[in-house]
Amino acid sequence: MRLATLQFEKEFILYDAGILWDATGTPQIDAARPRSVTPLPAWFSADFWQARGAVVGQAPGRGTSLFVDASGIVSDQQWVLRGYRRGGLAAKVSAARYLWLGLERTRAFRELRLTASLKEKGLPVAQPVAALVHHLGATYEAALITRRLEGALALAELLPQADDALLVRVGKTVRRFHRSGLDHVDLNARNLLVTPDGQIWLIDLDRCSLRRPGRWQQANLHRLARSLRKFSPQDTARHWQALLQGYHQP
Repeated sequence: MRLATLQFEKEFILYDAGILWDATGTPQIDAARPRSVTPLPAWFSADFWQARGAVVGQAPGRGTSLFVDASGIVSDQQWVLRGYRRGGLAAKVSAARYLWLGLERTRAFRELRLTASLKEKGLPVAQPVAALVHHLGATYEAALITRRLEGALALAELLPQADDALLVRVGKTVRRFHRSGLDHVDLNARNLLVTPDGQIWLIDLDRCSLRRPGRWQQANLHRLARSLRKFSPQDTARHWQALLQGYHQP
């Protein structure tokens, strides 16, 4: 994976050049003009995709994540477009702006670089496509595009009918990430996806980081346990036992 950076005045884009360039090295930015570059920042606008009739769905969460048909840019791909949004009291001050501390410290650039690093290690994360940062003086706004895991359902949706085998696989997957040092600060049943082939994926790496082993691993598990109780309270004990079985397997 080769990450590259583009600048358009006050907008900066970090992207995977391997996805956005064809075999001849030509930017595949605009299907109508495949050998010319159109403003990449437009990709991060819902209006861009809606005008093309390319919005094919959306996911729940803070700020809507849109599923878009990117076949006009990269053949046979759907992407997930997610804008960064604040929660809690901070959202009352500004729902979408963050304090500028430098480009590489922006949430979008950090998340895309982390996702790319984990992907290269063979861990089950969504393929990163591009991140946008719009610098606005002392603040910035940002958005992220990843490749959609087609057919995937959140673990939260599957819990009421989930068997022990699924939860064991979830536990094994969480352990893989922990062994790689990933501290997922929002480990919950909505951020664990299951694709039709039964594979478990981890998404939403905003504010996450790579760390040495420590108490954060147990904190991750406690957060996940609370999530299981929320989405399937009647089966929490069984689910948690199976998940831990997978987590502690060699």
